[in-house]
Amino acid sequence: MKNLYLIGGTMGIGKTAVCQSLKKKLDHSVFLDGDWCWDSDPFVVNSETKKMVMNHICYLLNSFLSCSVYENIIFCWVMHEQAIIDEIVSRIDLENTHLHCISLIADENTVVSHLRNDIERGIREEAVIERSLNRLRCYDTLSTVKIDVTNLSLEQIVEKIICRNEEGNI
Repeated sequence: MKNLYLIGGTMGIGKTAVCQSLKKKLDHSVFLDGDWCWDSDPFVVNSETKKMVMNHICYLLNSFLSCSVYENIIFCWVMHEQAIIDEIVSRIDLENTHLHCISLIADENTVVSHLRNDIERGIREEAVIERSLNRLRCYDTLSTVKIDVTNLSLEQIVEKIICRNEEGNI
């Protein structure tokens, strides 16, 4: 049985770091960051680009799921609306696959702290803080397992995901 982890959270919550670490901890794993499917300049969000990105994501996830090499497929993206998760799930083949939908959440101070570190390192712009905080509460209403990353180390977050999976709580 394969495992597909859909890990969402607002910008700066730590999705990429968590998924990279999870990939190293789980056997036969592959990681896809949804942002890689939309890394463009200029960054344009419209109906055409949204459709294109969703097509790429679903194609890649289906390819990973059908590949005998991978047992654990890890995907992260902002996924702040249930409709985004639902569309992905409706377009992938989940036969013989356990689906784990997880939202990483945190208090505002933690998110701002993470984003400020990224801004200082030159990998984000100041405007991301407001956008990220505006999306933070969106995760409360999603049909996902919530993992509060406030005051947790990267290792603790990954362990929570692994333990929940082993206990069948995801």
